[in-house]
Amino acid sequence: MFDETPETAWRSRFGSDGPSDLPDLGKFLNHRSVRKFSDREVPESLIAALVAVAQSAATSSHLQLWSVISIQSTPLREKIAVMAGNQDQIRNAPWFFAFLADLSRVQGFAGDQGSFLDYSEYEIMAIVDVALAAERMVCAAESLGLGICYIGAMRNDPFQVKELLSLPELTFCPFGLCIGFPEEPLIAEIKPRLKASSIWFKEGYAVTSLAEFDERMREFYESQGIKGEFTWSMRSAKRLSSMTGREVLKEFLAEQGFGRR
Repeated sequence: MFDETPETAWRSRFGSDGPSDLPDLGKFLNHRSVRKFSDREVPESLIAALVAVAQSAATSSHLQLWSVISIQSTPLREKIAVMAGNQDQIRNAPWFFAFLADLSRVQGFAGDQGSFLDYSEYEIMAIVDVALAAERMVCAAESLGLGICYIGAMRNDPFQVKELLSLPELTFCPFGLCIGFPEEPLIAEIKPRLKASSIWFKEGYAVTSLAEFDERMREFYESQGIKGEFTWSMRSAKRLSSMTGREVLKEFLAEQGFGRR
């Protein structure tokens, strides 16, 4: 489970050998989404430690503009799973979390000084804060042999999520997170990524070809029993043509007090 060496993980991720002096990066290159979990217990004491790790992430201006809700109720998980594309990992993961961009807490003590909280700047700060916190939690969890799966489909129906989780004004759930020990044998594989030259530019932006990545993804798709002639570029373009309910996000965020200005 997550036992690839950094060199093997690099090749799986980028389709070529890494630097000759590649450092030992632990589990950072081994990440994959895990959607099948074992029934092995994940004690609350371990979760408390992972939340502490999340709280140790960088936070803009020390405002800590995020919160997290753990959801263990079976009926509530079922409602969320149905809303979020009927994803079984929401039902079956030992722990499930809703991560929140949260300006509500600071509004409570800011008084008149919080009159700028409806500016887009604070919305961005809160979303950056919650993403940093969750990813630090994920890295710690994976280092302990746990598997994770982010659930972006929490944005499919933000109004329902607000109702189900009793969210106050100035809060928003951009994603959920499943955590647990992976089911054995682990079948999730490392998914390829673009080469660094496609995302790491020096001194200014550059446009690069995606042909090499489309070819690597064709091989990956076929290894997973998926038709390879439908390229990553084509699949991505199709994804960009559908909103799956998320077209209401701007309306929802404005109603919640985010980004009005």
